[in-house]
Parts: sequence; structure tokens; C-alpha cells
Amino acid sequence: MKCFTGLMITLLACCDLYSQHYVPVDSSSEVSFKIKNLGFNTTGSFSGLAGTITFLPDSMAGCNFDVHIDASSVNTGVDKRDEHLRRADFFDVKNHPQIRFVSEKINTTKKNGTLFVSGKLTIKGITKDIAFPFTAQPIENGYLFTGEFTMNRRDFNIGAGSTISDRLTVMLKVVARAEATTVKQ
Repeated sequence: MKCFTGLMITLLACCDLYSQHYVPVDSSSEVSFKIKNLGFNTTGSFSGLAGTITFLPDSMAGCNFDVHIDASSVNTGVDKRDEHLRRADFFDVKNHPQIRFVSEKINTTKKNGTLFVSGKLTIKGITKDIAFPFTAQPIENGYLFTGEFTMNRRDFNIGAGSTISDRLTVMLKVVARAEATTVKQ
């Protein structure tokens, strides 16, 4: 019986060492934002989503998000505004081509299917801690991750003396598909 119990504990521990790796699918995902400009809501989006996601819903300790978007892909539907947003006073895409998020912890407490992630957001070479709730919905060969957070653009030196609000909301709908193999942590 001792051998059987020891074998089962070893097998269960080994299972936790394996997490499924996923790749964000840019064409199926949405990274969008809304911000007030002169009192009116302005919306926009980014594309070029890439990176890696390690996710095992029964073991949050082994989960990780390391994703980035192409900063030059900013799209508000107004070409002149988008060109301005790419300049040094906003996203400075020439010197900082990516916006990156790397998770540090995913809380295992689920409330109505909601998880909580904390990590580092890097924009224009400035890294800040952020945390926000998200959901992970299983889909064919992957997951749909959705989340939303509010941030202060001035924390990242974006648009110093501008007519836009300091606070903006970022909305995430990330489709991630499984890589071909399961990789050991």
C-alpha cells in the first residue's frame, strides 16, 4: 500500500510539471482601448499580438503569460491621429516597437469563473505593475481569455500635455491555440 500511495503521489506531482503551451492568434484576437478626448469617448485597437501562454486550469502555479503587441499598429480609425500616436510624445514606436505584458502570478481563487492575474506591463521602456481579473473559456484546441483593466497613460509618459483623459480602459479578447506538443516546465 505504501508503494502504491508513493507511486500515486509521484504521478500526480509529475502531472503538475506539465502545462499546455498556447500561442495567441492575432487574427482572432482583439486588444482595444477607450479613452475620453475633449469629453468624448475615443476608441482604438492594436494588432500584431504574439508571445506564449502556458495555461493549465487546474494548476495556476505553473501558468504564465508573456505576450506583446506591435505598438505601431495603433488604429483609431483616423490616419493623422494614428500617425501622431506613433511619435515620440505618445508611443515612440521607433524606439519602442512593442508593448509587453509578463505575468507574475495568477490567483487560483475562482469567482464565477473569473481568475486574477498580476504582472509587469512595459510601454515605452517603462515597466509598471498591473493586476486585473480575466476569464478563460475553453474553445476548440485552446482558450478564449477575456479581461479588462484601467490604467493611467501618464505612468508611461504617453501624451504629456494632451486633451485626452489620463485614464483609459484596455479590453482584451485573446484567442490562444495549443502548440503541437506539451512541454515540461
